[in-house]
Amino acid sequence: MAEKIKMEVGTQPLDLLMADAELRNNDLVSISQEGLTHKQVSKGRKGRRITKKLQLKILSAWNQLMNTNLLIDDLFNYRGR
Repeated sequence: MAEKIKMEVGTQPLDLLMADAELRNNDLVSISQEGLTHKQVSKGRKGRRITKKLQLKILSAWNQLMNTNLLIDDLFNYRGR
């Protein structure tokens, strides 16, 4: 039997970073060139398990918006598949 994947992993570091910077989901969506949606950012913040590809989209938008070079581990405490 395959191991069940836990779909909820808890609030992510992304949520804290966005709250500290007083950012909303729309801030990441509006700067993204990769078709990021509000629902995707919301899932990423709340800890609903998302794919690595989506994590990278969120990371790209964050780094572009904040002019930083954070890594995926700075925003998420798990690796998407």
